[in-house]
Amino acid sequence: MATINDVAARAGVSTATVSRALNGKSTVDPALVARVLDAARELGYQPNGPARNLRRQETAVLALIISDVENPFFTAIARGVEDIAQGVGYSVVLCNSDENADKERRYLDVAIQERVAGVIVSPTTAINIDRLLARGTPVVAVDRPLPDRTSDMVLVDTRLAAREATEHLIDQGYRNIGCITGPAGVRTADDRLAGYRDALRAARRRGSPRLVRRTEFKAAGAHKAARDLLAHPDPPDALLVANSAMAIGVLAALREYGRRPGADVGVIAFDDVPWAELVDPPLSVVAQPAYEIGTVAAQLLLARIADNDRPPTTTTLGARLIARGSSHHQ
Repeated sequence: MATINDVAARAGVSTATVSRALNGKSTVDPALVARVLDAARELGYQPNGPARNLRRQETAVLALIISDVENPFFTAIARGVEDIAQGVGYSVVLCNSDENADKERRYLDVAIQERVAGVIVSPTTAINIDRLLARGTPVVAVDRPLPDRTSDMVLVDTRLAAREATEHLIDQGYRNIGCITGPAGVRTADDRLAGYRDALRAARRRGSPRLVRRTEFKAAGAHKAARDLLAHPDPPDALLVANSAMAIGVLAALREYGRRPGADVGVIAFDDVPWAELVDPPLSVVAQPAYEIGTVAAQLLLARIADNDRPPTTTTLGARLIARGSSHHQ
């Protein structure tokens, strides 16, 4: 069994630094924290998490509540959270809210009853999170912000990313650009629509409600929305699609209508997934740093567990456009 001395030697730091880093102390330089966590993982070091938390009557368990376990974006976040948590002796319980506020609330009730050490959540509604904060449970929000900023958040600037993706479609010569996004009131769905409209305004293009469809973040909803758009007398010649699951439905609708991505209808979707390069033509995507969201969120939560009086922080990560064949006229 590796000891704290082994971790210190591997990381090239003192045992005191290892202890502070593994307990999430904010006084440790982030670069040193990363070295310590890497060393702990490489050596298989397991600090005594349950004993460490007995004085607070907490379990060495983190709850991760995500919107859709089938969405590769959220599973990548989960992987990032688990890699950090396991390295310092915490287990992770994964819960799937399905964008359902009642289901999310029930999972949060369980988290409170089981005295988890902290919660990472992609929030459906801020009202549910207020109950955790009122109890003093450490919380980190991912992907979607909380309005009062009373907890740590790890976000992506998807409005800017959507604008840049739409600008790319404009630059490629597409004229009648549509957008298929998620439900109204879901911040990421709203931001992607706003970024799309930002790009149209900047290019002095007049947006039209008939080119926009809102639906669930699922393939079936996007398939119906795309068919509806393609059946219009003046259909879009390009589409910005809010996630990879929706892209599956859009590509199916294009095939049914005999439209080829790129040549007939430009397509860009949020999130890079393994199959995106395998379709013909390859799918242009907005790649979000999902794994990094998970690792940063876990590190922030560990720091919050160690010191719940720290000022809340917001970490905003960037996304990048990967232009492939589906957004180029062939």
